[in-house]
Amino acid sequence: MTVRCGQLLLASLLLLVGCADNPPAVIENKSVAAVDVLPEVRQTNNDRADYGPELPTGPDYLVEPGDTLYAVAFRLGMDYRTLATLNEIDPPYVIRVGQALKTAPEATPSSNSAVSDAASAPDTEVESVVVNKATKVSAKPVVKAPEPGPPSHALSTAKTPTPNTPVDRWSWPAAGKMSRAYSAERHKGIDLVGERGSPVMATAAGVVVYAGAGVTGYGALLIIKHNDTYLSAYGHNDALLAVEGQRVDAGQVIARMGSTSSDSVKLHFEIRRSGRPVNPTSLLPQR
Repeated sequence: MTVRCGQLLLASLLLLVGCADNPPAVIENKSVAAVDVLPEVRQTNNDRADYGPELPTGPDYLVEPGDTLYAVAFRLGMDYRTLATLNEIDPPYVIRVGQALKTAPEATPSSNSAVSDAASAPDTEVESVVVNKATKVSAKPVVKAPEPGPPSHALSTAKTPTPNTPVDRWSWPAAGKMSRAYSAERHKGIDLVGERGSPVMATAAGVVVYAGAGVTGYGALLIIKHNDTYLSAYGHNDALLAVEGQRVDAGQVIARMGSTSSDSVKLHFEIRRSGRPVNPTSLLPQR
């Protein structure tokens, strides 16, 4: 009996040693980002350029030839309707060369600072106003408004109204793998790699509101308005196959992938909600 107990104890010890040498396998839980984004890409993301807004809000922006209100708002990271309201511009949102666009609400100066500012500007013509029988000096100089120039763009990109219907389904704009993920701080969209000339497709139905190369860093760019809330953008194309004002369907080929303003062939893709970038992968279907 004693011998049998000893044999059982020895067998138990051997079993424990065997388990220690061969622990149970751990099931790896991979996230979507880990599957879709290559490891070497994730490691080098922080060393790449940013696609953030390129115009500061605050200073006025002088309209240049080729500008559209949509493109200027895109560069400001602002909703196009906000920019239009700030400048009292009604649809079809025509802007003119040399026009100074406000990019932020005007601050209202206090009366004390107004008098001080006027006194420090000896060559500035000022207005006098009477308030409660006392004369005060206004700091607002009398400035002649510049003559409006010609329309900055030959085509009004808002002449065709867009129904404000929700997007029922988003689709991927290209077949390539994702080479760079979205980052709220540094990268306002995703990059998809592919062969030069590969088709670029509209992610949802809408109207093309910008087609050109006037947004620095994006190369040949298309912007599509889907409704009053959402825009999508497609950058670095070699060829643009849709024109401003054109209605496009979901999945319609609108461009050819290229490398304009880029060191490699890729599509830079963004979705903006009320002018602000959102993570496209939060709306696109899994693939």
